[in-house]
Amino acid sequence: MNGILMNVLPLVAMFAIFYFLLIRPQQRRQKEVVAMQNNLKKGDQVITIGGLHGIVDSVTDATVVVKAGNGSHLTFERNAIREVKKA
Repeated sequence: MNGILMNVLPLVAMFAIFYFLLIRPQQRRQKEVVAMQNNLKKGDQVITIGGLHGIVDSVTDATVVVKAGNGSHLTFERNAIREVKKA
């Protein structure tokens, strides 16, 4: 009985370490990104995952229209927005 416990204990400890150091922080970051994407509004300065900097012109349930510097309007999926720049 004691030998089985000593064999399983390191596996449980490794799982706990991986959970608290890798899995949990990633889940927290993902929740923050989803909240940011859900709170997009017209006039926000954003950066897309492709590196395009622009201003949100309109927002629908699934897409975001971003106005680029030269006056062009580009439509992106909501999850293509990487971050909202601070003013």
